[in-house]
Amino acid sequence: MENQTVNEGKTMAIISYFWWLGLIIAFIMNNSKKNTFASFHIRQMIGLLLLNVGVSLIYKYVGSSIGMLLGLGTFVLWVIGLIGAFQGEEKRVPLLGDLFQDWFKSIG
Repeated sequence: MENQTVNEGKTMAIISYFWWLGLIIAFIMNNSKKNTFASFHIRQMIGLLLLNVGVSLIYKYVGSSIGMLLGLGTFVLWVIGLIGAFQGEEKRVPLLGDLFQDWFKSIG
């Protein structure tokens, strides 16, 4: 990926990792420019947020210990994605990053 593309999209990519509000802001900012680096991280974060919703439901209905363990795993994946955005890398989150890119390929 071109260095200029990464530099132009880095701020949007980082913003996307800050909860729903950051994701919406990054999506709106990227809507006019269509930066591929920012789009990559927006798709990763959409997947992570949906995963977090699923983990929250598991925590509520199945049990706290399983939910807490899955929540910790989701947090680790979020940190990996955020570090990738800061470093200017298209680093897919382990296990699910390829799926997120495929499922949300029309976004961004």
